Amino acid sequence: MSSARPAGLPHVDAKEPAVLVVPGPVTRDEVAALCARVRLLLAGNGARVVVCDVGGLGPPGLAVVDLLARLELAARRAGGRIRLRDPDPALHALLDVVGLRFQMEGEPEQGEPAPGVEEAVETGDPAV
Repeated sequence: MSSARPAGLPHVDAKEPAVLVVPGPVTRDEVAALCARVRLLLAGNGARVVVCDVGGLGPPGLAVVDLLARLELAARRAGGRIRLRDPDPALHALLDVVGLRFQMEGEPEQGEPAPGVEEAVETGDPAV
């Protein structure tokens, strides 16, 4: 059974980014397909971020670092970024060691204050 596409622009939910569940372990042959999927998710719904659920990747290693770097590169070339969901603490540490920075789900975006933090100005503070 098929149905026609609705007319007009596709619905984009700004609150819920696209999610790509990355199964583990990923073989070298699957990397290109996952990169294509990231590009498709960014182009398909006008999103700027694709959340990559990496909880099922298993023990981190350089193959996982290579995969994530390639996914980020594919996303940037498509005008977006990836955000990691449920990374293993060892993966987080390994990414720090190799010098790659990824936005993790639940962390405030760059330039935004952490949740629950309010800026306040004390009276008598000099203007900057």
